[in-house]
Amino acid sequence: MPSDRTIAHAPWLKQPSTLKLLEAFTASGGRVRFVGGCVRNTLLQETVSDIDLATDLEPQQVVECLEASGLKAVPTGLEHGTITAVVDHHPFEVTTLRADVSTDGRRATVVFTKDWHQDALRRDFTMNAIYADPDGQLFDPLGGVADALERRVIFIGDANQRLREDYLRILRFFRFGAQYGAGHVDEAGLQACIANADGLERLSGERIQSELFKLLAAASVLPIVKLMADARILPRLLPGFHSIAMFEALAAIEQEAGRPPDPVLRLSALLAGGSPDLDPLAERLKLPNVVKARLTAAFDDQSKINVYTDENELKRQFYDRPPELVTDKILLAWASNPQGDDLAYRRALEIAETWDRPTFPLSGTDVLSAGVPEGSEVGQVLSAMKQWWIYQDFAPDREALLSEVRRYLAGSS
Repeated sequence: MPSDRTIAHAPWLKQPSTLKLLEAFTASGGRVRFVGGCVRNTLLQETVSDIDLATDLEPQQVVECLEASGLKAVPTGLEHGTITAVVDHHPFEVTTLRADVSTDGRRATVVFTKDWHQDALRRDFTMNAIYADPDGQLFDPLGGVADALERRVIFIGDANQRLREDYLRILRFFRFGAQYGAGHVDEAGLQACIANADGLERLSGERIQSELFKLLAAASVLPIVKLMADARILPRLLPGFHSIAMFEALAAIEQEAGRPPDPVLRLSALLAGGSPDLDPLAERLKLPNVVKARLTAAFDDQSKINVYTDENELKRQFYDRPPELVTDKILLAWASNPQGDDLAYRRALEIAETWDRPTFPLSGTDVLSAGVPEGSEVGQVLSAMKQWWIYQDFAPDREALLSEVRRYLAGSS
């Protein structure tokens, strides 16, 4: 049934690229409506990042419509009816109305339709099945507006059926609960996720990784992670998962300190407390090498940081370590010691994130000019001088370092 609500106030409705796209569809005689996140987030006064549209035109007609108006059409998912329209460098995903013929838990075979209600029935949550006409008037066939405004994440129809169509919806259910449901979930949906959890094994690591990192970045993630742990879903996703104790402490620290959520750091906290073997995790989630390296460094005992010391010693500990690693180590150490001295951790973080690290003023050429013969000894001398310079609180300049090189050489001869 049509809704008397409107999102005509939405700025993205009036931006030039959106108007150009709408003009193209008007010229073709096709009907188009906005759908999904742009409508939902506008209703919830959340940031709109992507603009998706549904149309009764078939995919080839969409391509012809766009090209006739001089717009670029990219067939990003032609078999599923999806075309990406590029207008003034802005991408818009345009999908033909469709219905599922068959699904296997990962992908669907679809047929195209002109029935908007049928298109709505194949979507995951009611809040994602709200459509908006070009003038902002809402079409709400499944009562999604009320659910969205009450921040209820409700599966469309039979939750078990929706999950069997695509098991990634298990993670989306939890992620939406954290992102849009203020940490609350529908009990029937939760029980369906638990009953269908075996289906997670059928998902690719890339899809799990993408959805998991979005979940871990959500503001209200803590109660959701507790639910996922209690439901034994986290161990299915994370080889090496131990407990949520450190995750809970880290979330409290981030909130108190006003720090933005960091999904990789939060993942580290979920693995902390045990002895995680990161290889199975990296393989399961298809983690990029840079993420695996960051997790590995977080669990490296050789890089522990002592925050209970003076400022100069903190800087000595920080100097030869990547700033991100230093921050990770401090926050994880703080989360593992929630009864510790908050002021010490806060001071360490402030120094780590504001200190302008000086550049070591000596080079290999300088060492050679001081009389060190070419070869491995150059590196050895440079390393020794750097350590001396660090323990002199980074104060010696190039001339002082050259003098120290000469003293070093005299003492070793």
